[in-house]
Amino acid sequence: MINLVLKQRNFNSPLANQPTPQSLGCLLASAAVLFFSPLTSLADANQSDCTSTSDRQYLCGIPSAEDLVRLSDTSLLLASVFAPGPGMLNVIDTKTASWHSVYPTDLTTGAASNAYDTSRFPDCPGAPEPAAMVTHGLFITEETDTHSTLYAVSHGARETIEVFDVHRPDPSALPVVTWIGCVPTPEGQEANSVAVLGDGSLLATIPVEHGFTFAQSMEGIATGAVHHWDSTTNDWQRLDATAQPYPNGVEIGTGEQSFYIASSGLRKIIEYSLDPSNRVLRESSEMTIIPDNLHADPEGNLLTGGLLFDYPECVVFDAQGNFSLELFGACARPYEVLSYDPNSLQPTKLAAGAANASFTNVTMGVEVNGSVWVGTFAGDRVEYVSTATANGED
Repeated sequence: MINLVLKQRNFNSPLANQPTPQSLGCLLASAAVLFFSPLTSLADANQSDCTSTSDRQYLCGIPSAEDLVRLSDTSLLLASVFAPGPGMLNVIDTKTASWHSVYPTDLTTGAASNAYDTSRFPDCPGAPEPAAMVTHGLFITEETDTHSTLYAVSHGARETIEVFDVHRPDPSALPVVTWIGCVPTPEGQEANSVAVLGDGSLLATIPVEHGFTFAQSMEGIATGAVHHWDSTTNDWQRLDATAQPYPNGVEIGTGEQSFYIASSGLRKIIEYSLDPSNRVLRESSEMTIIPDNLHADPEGNLLTGGLLFDYPECVVFDAQGNFSLELFGACARPYEVLSYDPNSLQPTKLAAGAANASFTNVTMGVEVNGSVWVGTFAGDRVEYVSTATANGED
């Protein structure tokens, strides 16, 4: 078990009862699989409470949809499964407000479609065991009108980027998801998010690298960085210029001249050059939330979501003065979903929610047909909010 406690008396936070921003974000890339039970206890206690309001509704029963990506211009969202269980990927039909497992297709038997591309992914040890794995950050690329490729950070039985073909033979039907390979992470380190370049190469954030600890990221130490996987050589390279406390979401810039990181530790979006220098091109102002995942919408705007940082109602230290991940995960906080102009890095608020014991730990929001769909790293539902009323708290 990774030691995730930090004495309050040695903690240099500007807020007496708050963790620093470096302790937050999705928090858990380096300890998530070891710490599910405490984080899911809040959601488990509220499974029977799925009350909607006139402007906020819930799709319940779906396990910990930590990341959400839209499937082309359809009404479908693909959702990761950041919780132990038989499934690795789900699809949400936003028209019918329903969800279904797509890998595996049968949660009872574990039946799944696999077609391992050994030439493309020679270092992959074989098809995954869904019951032994969880999925984290997602990225989707569109190849044709009917085929896309989905990349999913995965933990549990192995540390990998799992790769799936997503086939839409009938636009009105659910997609057929087939596993085609995987990329083991560098030195088995636990990635958080992934983005894909046009040549098939990958960028992955590793928030807490080997040799560092979660506690150090809380103290503002540069514990992680972006790593680049070359699809030609199958080798990983650490991009040293991106080192920072807890890098989280990652996205490719228009024209593949740059990339962006949602920095949980710095509470900013930072744009880096994709040339060998990886120099910083621009950065946003400091956010009031701890940004988590990061995805571009069809117009190129950068979407992120996260929990309010400065929220004294949540006590996160136990009686001995240790930072408690369980207390953090069990305390409801307000959230925001933000859209950033990729050039100015100025934000627009897409949605916001008050502290809600039935829905918290927000990580991402995606706008689909007049509603913002909001995911969480520890919950049994997603929220969908009408964009007409999304900016106010209920």
